[in-house]
Amino acid sequence: MSDIYSYSVELPKSSIALSDLKDKTLLFVNVASKCGLTPQYKDLQALHEKEGHKGLVIIGFPCNQFKAQEPGTDDEVLQFCQLNYGVTFPIAKKGDVNGPETQPIWKFLKENAQPPVETIDWNFSKFLVKDGKITWFPARSTKVSDVEAAL
Repeated sequence: MSDIYSYSVELPKSSIALSDLKDKTLLFVNVASKCGLTPQYKDLQALHEKEGHKGLVIIGFPCNQFKAQEPGTDDEVLQFCQLNYGVTFPIAKKGDVNGPETQPIWKFLKENAQPPVETIDWNFSKFLVKDGKITWFPARSTKVSDVEAAL
């Protein structure tokens, strides 16, 4: 596909056509509920509440590829996020961000980031799409406040 807006995101019970979000700033985050970085959900939710009305759309992508830290079903992940962190931003269906089963949108993000990203390093890696430019924020070295500063 030619651009990020050609994709849609599959949620547990619906989908989001990114073509409907062309005028928004998008933040894609691979998430996990049993990771040392899981408390970032709180910061992501705070960022969603602070910047969502200004056009920021955060989408969480549960991934079980890193030490099996997201073992739950799609419904269990969603319930965990809502009950423990009050998450109201969209949470996609669980899928891969690396390897042969990489979700197409993550393949696109990695290939089109500047510079391109070969492998997602850990849970809570982030891609910010602003004005068509894709920026990668590696998980181990990036806090939500770093992304907020780039808005």
